[in-house]
Amino acid sequence: MSIARLLADYRDGSTDPAQVVARAYERARAAAGPAWISLVGWADVKAALARLRYASTDLPLYGVPFAIKDNIDLEGVPTTAACPAFSYDPRESAFVVARLIEAGAIPIGKTNMDQFATGLTGTRTPYGACSSVLDARYVSGGSSSGSAVVVADGTVAFALATDTAGSGRIPAAFNGIVGLKATLGTIGTRGVVPACRSLDCVSLLTGSVADAGRLLDVAAGFDPLDPYSRRAPPAAAAPAATTRVVVPRADEVTFCGDRLAAAAWQRALSRAHALGWEVTEIDFAPFAEAARLLYDGPWISERFASIGQFLVDRRRQVDPIVRRVVMTGRDHSAVDAHRAAHRLAELRRRSRAAWEEGDALMLPTAPTIFTAAEIADEPIVRNALLGTYTNFVNLLDLCAIAVPGGTRDDGLPFGISLIAPAGADRALLALAADWGAEQAARAPAEGEGVRLAVVGAHLSGEPLNGQLLALGARLVETVASAPGYRLYALPDTVPAKPGMVGGGPPGAPGIELEVWELSIEAFGRLVAGVPPPLVIGTVVLADGRAVKGFLCEAAAVAGAREITSFGGWRAYRASLERTEAALPG
Repeated sequence: MSIARLLADYRDGSTDPAQVVARAYERARAAAGPAWISLVGWADVKAALARLRYASTDLPLYGVPFAIKDNIDLEGVPTTAACPAFSYDPRESAFVVARLIEAGAIPIGKTNMDQFATGLTGTRTPYGACSSVLDARYVSGGSSSGSAVVVADGTVAFALATDTAGSGRIPAAFNGIVGLKATLGTIGTRGVVPACRSLDCVSLLTGSVADAGRLLDVAAGFDPLDPYSRRAPPAAAAPAATTRVVVPRADEVTFCGDRLAAAAWQRALSRAHALGWEVTEIDFAPFAEAARLLYDGPWISERFASIGQFLVDRRRQVDPIVRRVVMTGRDHSAVDAHRAAHRLAELRRRSRAAWEEGDALMLPTAPTIFTAAEIADEPIVRNALLGTYTNFVNLLDLCAIAVPGGTRDDGLPFGISLIAPAGADRALLALAADWGAEQAARAPAEGEGVRLAVVGAHLSGEPLNGQLLALGARLVETVASAPGYRLYALPDTVPAKPGMVGGGPPGAPGIELEVWELSIEAFGRLVAGVPPPLVIGTVVLADGRAVKGFLCEAAAVAGAREITSFGGWRAYRASLERTEAALPG
């Protein structure tokens, strides 16, 4: 569900807001999962639709259904912050909610979250833990779990979230959508249950970068009643001809032992190079240290200042992990706070060197993704790991956008974040749009074929090419992969097959590929018959395009002969034939 598509359909009369909103409402009402905490009364929804009849269809969000994280006030609907004992009935809607409704948007309901926005997993809630829409075994990310899920599953066009330490960006990454965290104060937080008030942001979850930009136009605005509200900065200068991004040195990037995430990051780097971006490595240490300050330092005391007394008075009615985390805020002194503030000022100064090298910092949004069982085993340690690349952003007064970065070799989503100094929101959106123009995870439109990169036994003239021909596939082109892939000769396979994996150095040569086009039905039939250790993932081509393609489970190439230097399967096979022909007899 796209904002732009809905508005276009409304204007040409191909659909009607009442139909779209009713469909969204019914889908929310019938949802089997725990994404929703409460829905707006249907009578109130109908009243909002009735008001649209007298409104201009030129309203920027005319008839667009949306969801609201349940720590953001909506008049007439209780705010719980995922704690029933905390619930209250707001007398008015939050500043940002009122702006969206005035622009024609229709609220459907309030979404699930980590209680008091304290968590990055989506599991710390009495309403039931959400899962990633892409694999129910894995957490949805949080704390804006429900908001991400209802956008990703197509129930609503967008959702409001909050983001103090990554609470909007992490669930965006784990559900394959876009999460925009604008500059601190750009979107007013009056009417939001505070977590860490000086750092809290309302963030925007959408299906596309374009929708995020359209939404920011409406949501952003100065609120004279909000002491943390800031006026929009003057328009930035036109971007340079060359896009410059900075990334951490290879030894500063951690994936918690997750080789598939590491391989996906290497493909993301290759894609950045293929887009023509100038990529420079920087010292990531000041960013990493600032990230640790958020929970290891005295800023946790700000959470205690917001909700600590409630946790003391109603301890049995609060999630025990949330209580354990927030109660540590009592342990910091004013001396601790001043020392940390001084250290943060030093880190801000050191981190500014990055912006002399690049216009944006590119990072994995999260180092890995955990199953619900893994989070249950280590609820605090693993939650903290998820914030490795998000925690520092508000402390250093930066803006950020999380966008899909393609699919891992196991089919799970991988996200990247683009981060820039305060006030650079529009430039960051333009950069994200450049990345999104070659969206790795884009689904084919109705009637459009699926393009598939083949690397070995399915190449023209090879033993399994007949499978493609039998499915009606057509050869589109012979190309090379982006740098950063490795090719191995898999042992004991009949017919002989190679295995291609990510994770090679960015300078590694591209691998020869053929791109074939199949119907969606034929693609599904082919995928159903792919034998392990081969998998279908996302392959980035030398020119930056991303297509589906044959990849291999990383564990299967351990001990296999690497043949990357040959540049492709055919060249390797030809070398074997030459060697065999040269043997005596």
